[in-house]
Amino acid sequence: MAKVKGTVVVNRERCKGCDLCVVACPSDVLELHPREVNDKGYHYVYMKQAGACIGCANCGVVCPDGCLTVYKVRIG
Repeated sequence: MAKVKGTVVVNRERCKGCDLCVVACPSDVLELHPREVNDKGYHYVYMKQAGACIGCANCGVVCPDGCLTVYKVRIG
């Protein structure tokens, strides 16, 4: 069975920090940035463990504002 590696691209300016994607991630990859905020004043989400992403796209499905784009690459 082929392994899949994923990555999440976040539109930081659209993100309102609702935390739904963080809760939906089974690999504990995403987190709200603890110090930085976007132009609207929201703590945006970022990939705290980029190497652990499995590309499941749960985060992108639950995002109410469509801020996340998930890419998958098949390895092996």
